[in-house]
Amino acid sequence: MNESDSERIATVLENDGYKKANSLEQADLIVVNACSVRQTAIDRIFGLLNNIKRLKKKNPKLRIVITGCILKSDKRKFEEFLTPYRTCSGAEFDEILDIEKFLGKNYLSLKPKCINKFSAFVPIMTGCDNYCTYCVVPYTRGREKSRPAQSIINEVANLIKEGYKEITLLGQNVNSYLPAGKAGKYGFAALLKKINNISGDFIIKFLTNHPKDFSDELINTIAKRKKVAKEIHLPIQSGDDDILKKMNRGYTVRQYKNLVKKIREKIPNVKLSTDVIVGFPDETNKQFENTVKLFKEVNYDLAYINKYSPRVGTVAAKLKDNVSWQEKKRRWNILNEIVNKKEKPK
Repeated sequence: MNESDSERIATVLENDGYKKANSLEQADLIVVNACSVRQTAIDRIFGLLNNIKRLKKKNPKLRIVITGCILKSDKRKFEEFLTPYRTCSGAEFDEILDIEKFLGKNYLSLKPKCINKFSAFVPIMTGCDNYCTYCVVPYTRGREKSRPAQSIINEVANLIKEGYKEITLLGQNVNSYLPAGKAGKYGFAALLKKINNISGDFIIKFLTNHPKDFSDELINTIAKRKKVAKEIHLPIQSGDDDILKKMNRGYTVRQYKNLVKKIREKIPNVKLSTDVIVGFPDETNKQFENTVKLFKEVNYDLAYINKYSPRVGTVAAKLKDNVSWQEKKRRWNILNEIVNKKEKPK
C-alpha cells in the first residue's frame, strides 16, 4: 500500500509540473513516504538525516516533505526537525502532511504513475476496523473506507488496455471490502467476478485477507474464476488460542485450520502464505510450540515471520515486552527452517 501511495504521489507532482530527478543530488523536492506500521521503517527515515543535511548544504532551495501513514507519536518526533522549530539552516524537514491532505480525500482514485510495466497495484480500500492489539493501522490510516466498485473496474480496464498483465488489488483487509450504500450487495467476491469479466489476458491477485472474514462465497469465486490467481495470503499471527485472543484476532486455531481445509478442498493447487509474530508478550515456549505444530500441519509455501516489537499507541504496547530478543530470534529461525524445508514440486 505504501508503494501504491507513492505511485499516486508521483502523479500529483507531475500534474503540478514536477519532473522526476535522476538522483537525490539533482532534486529540488524530496518526498519521504513514511509508514509507521513498522518501527524499522521510521528508524530508516531518521537514518537519512545526515544525508539530508549534506544535500541541503549543497542546495539551500531543496525542500523535504514527509507524508504517508504516520502515528501521532512519530509525527511529534519528526516535528522536532521541522523548519519552524529550528533555524532554516538547521532544519532537516520542511513540511509534514497527512496523505489525504497532500493528495486529497479521494486520492485512491488518482491514476498512478506505475513503476512496473508488467504488474500494477490497485487499492480497493484503505484503513482497518479490526484493532488487532499489536497493530497501528487503524491509528494511521483510520477506519475502513472502500472505493466505489466502478472506479476500481475502470482503473483495471485501463491498465489492461495499457498492457499490464498482473493486477494486485490492495487493502488492509480486502475481505471486508464494501462500498458505501452497498450493504449485502457488493462485497469482495462480487468485485472479483466483475474484474474477472474484463476482456484481456491478465492475472488478478490480492492482498491481504483476514481469516475471520474469508467467506465460502469468496473461496468458490477464487476456485471458479480463471483469471484469479490461486494464491492466498492468510495471516495466522500465532498458532495458540490464548495468544490469538490477546492479539484480538477474532478466530481460533481450529477455525483457521477448518478454513484452510475448505480452501484446499475447493482449490487443490492453491499456494498459501502467511504472517506470524514470534515473541508476543507472555508467549511461552509451549505456546510457541503450538505455532510450530500449526506450521507443520498447514505446510505453507511462504511465511513472513516477524519478531514482535511494541508500537506506541497500541494495546499491546502496554504489556511487558518480556520475551528476549535472543529468544525471538531462536523462534524465528525455527519457523523459517520449517518453511524453507517444504518440498517444492519437481
